[in-house]
Amino acid sequence: MSQLEKKTEAWSALFSEPMSELVKRYTASVFFDKRLALADIQGSLAHAAMLAKQGVISAKDHEDIQRGMAQIRGEVESGAFEWKLDLEDVHLNIEARLTQLVGDAGKRLHTGRSRNDQVATDVRLWLRGEIDLISGLLVELQEKLVDIADKNVDTVMPGFTHLQVAQPVSFGHHMLAYVEMFARDHDRMQDVRRRTNQLPLGSAALAGTTYPLDREFVAQQLGMEGVCQNSLDAVSDRDFAIEFTAAASIAMVHVSRLSEELVIWMSQNFGFIKIADRFTTGSSIMPQKKNPDVPELARGKAGRVVGHLMALITLMKGQPLAYNKDNQEDKEPLFDTVDTLKDTLRIFAEMVEGITVKPQAMEQAALKGYATATDLADYLVKKGLPFRDAHEVVAHAVKAATSHNCDLSELPLAVLQQFNPSIQKDVYDALSLRGSLGARNTLGGTAPAQVKAQVERHRARLSQQT
Repeated sequence: MSQLEKKTEAWSALFSEPMSELVKRYTASVFFDKRLALADIQGSLAHAAMLAKQGVISAKDHEDIQRGMAQIRGEVESGAFEWKLDLEDVHLNIEARLTQLVGDAGKRLHTGRSRNDQVATDVRLWLRGEIDLISGLLVELQEKLVDIADKNVDTVMPGFTHLQVAQPVSFGHHMLAYVEMFARDHDRMQDVRRRTNQLPLGSAALAGTTYPLDREFVAQQLGMEGVCQNSLDAVSDRDFAIEFTAAASIAMVHVSRLSEELVIWMSQNFGFIKIADRFTTGSSIMPQKKNPDVPELARGKAGRVVGHLMALITLMKGQPLAYNKDNQEDKEPLFDTVDTLKDTLRIFAEMVEGITVKPQAMEQAALKGYATATDLADYLVKKGLPFRDAHEVVAHAVKAATSHNCDLSELPLAVLQQFNPSIQKDVYDALSLRGSLGARNTLGGTAPAQVKAQVERHRARLSQQT
């Protein structure tokens, strides 16, 4: 057993007995924070370069540290690195192995830093990389949604409010609504990245250090945008983790809303779409069923991520400055949030690509709910009738269509004129589903011309983000 391993059993001569095995297992984090290993090595190499530059360690020590870290990186990446519970966390495991490989140079690496600022740096470095991956996945999902929108610019479906048929919309327009949501998620991730990409290292335990550190140099080495300006805040801040999990929660809420619609649209009562078989499962007892398990599970996982956000907020709410052991509990919810969001975005990009749209079923559904009633009201307003009076006229017309078991567009002109004599033959242009779509030709509207323009706008925007 190395001297570092022996020392960590009782921490220092101050303690009269070693840590109990129960406490050791309870307080250890190595078996989940070991995923920070490469970030820990990256941060340590930048710290070592700065110590050598400042003359705190020798050039020889720096060379030895670089050599040892290169070997450790290889061991970690190949899975050969031996993680030890006795060394409690990722930092002490790597430091002990480094000392084993290069001797005293490994012991000098920790000069001018504490595990408090070290772990804060590691988590930020790791999360920065994960945010970059997630941002790319958000772009990919948007691209797939834009593709399906482009193919369905002229596909008519019922738009809903209160899950009641409201007005006709283009299915492409509907898909682009989710593109807008995921675009905002991408923007939020970029904002979080900027605040995550700040350097705590050099704050030491809580008060800074007496060594002549060049923290700006370390930030530059690590590609960070700035240096945390207050040592107390630097080691105890987890806002970036909370903010990321909040952004992830919103993204998962958007996934959940899309999931809910996919589940509804796939059901026999709607039959608007078909999800590829590879994203569905069967029933153990009912052979006719295809269940939308992927969107259902994603809907459930949204609650899981929101739960992690609540856990992190609760974790931090009662902590005095500066670092407390509570902060060890930040990693598992953060890690799981990252894993859940990445997996969900990957599978949704593939699933969306495999959706088969059923235009006839959508159009028939739009005809069932008098979706062009507002168009009749608008028609009457253009004839000079006040909107409130037009609203009342249309209500009578819908009542008549209901009694005749037909759509508004199928009512004879003579019947419509009973409700208002200004109604003429051109009313049927307004009452058709495609006439209704085409009439909404304003920015952000559902008219095919507007949807096509939005598709092109999104394609141009996304091409700049890939």
